[in-house]
Amino acid sequence: MEVRPTGGALGAEILGVDPRSVTEGEVQDIYQALLEHEVVFLRNTQLDDAGHLEFAGRFGTPSVFPLFKVLGETEPTFQVIHDGPGSEPAADHWHTDVTWIAEPPKAAFLRATLVPERGGDTMWGSMSTAYDALSTKMKTFLNGLTVRHDNSSFIKGMEKKMGAEAAAPLTEKLREQYPAVIHPLIRTHPDNGRKTIFFGGGFMREIVELTKPESDALLAFLGRHIEEPAFHTRWRWCQDDLAIWDERSTVHRGLSDHFPREREVRRCVIDGDRPV
Repeated sequence: MEVRPTGGALGAEILGVDPRSVTEGEVQDIYQALLEHEVVFLRNTQLDDAGHLEFAGRFGTPSVFPLFKVLGETEPTFQVIHDGPGSEPAADHWHTDVTWIAEPPKAAFLRATLVPERGGDTMWGSMSTAYDALSTKMKTFLNGLTVRHDNSSFIKGMEKKMGAEAAAPLTEKLREQYPAVIHPLIRTHPDNGRKTIFFGGGFMREIVELTKPESDALLAFLGRHIEEPAFHTRWRWCQDDLAIWDERSTVHRGLSDHFPREREVRRCVIDGDRPV
């Protein structure tokens, strides 16, 4: 197995591994590369849906997406994200996935199944590097603060696609079954002990210990801080590429410069634990 870094702060391409037939030793090596580089990429995996889920399952328990749970699903499956005419991209902003649940995902596995001829890259940011770049005084201030996360922005996206009336039965269940949760603003990675900014993007409502104006100002500052290119890596998709990222220490965004050309990716995640 060969690991080739793709960016200064994070990211590496893994060569010499076939995810359709990995050994336990290769799984451990891939996971160690993930801990070191925070996001890793495998080209031309030739995975089908079953193989994609099986490979993800080698790293933990594949999750059932909350919306699918509300619909009665009990088996893990994909969240299919399709952009194109009539379906505008909705992920072109920095975020961490599903931070509005008590135990957000540990890692995500994203496979490209339809790639536009140009545009449509995905970017990742290292929130451990972003934390390290803060001043000592700012780190001291941020440690111990907590943030209320909720699914209101996710629900607004559903209402925009489905219409508020049609979405109402689902959105009511989502609010009931997944109330707002409180997570630390700075979390400690359970595997390597690094401090990271736990940045949920639009899922973050307010910093609990601050006034609303103070919270808005601080979250806006952090939003600008993580825009620093030195914290980023960027991936140009080809068909059947697979990206694996650590949801505990990164943010990501799917660039929308391909629109209205079509792009489809399939994502599954594995269960995580409560941020501390």
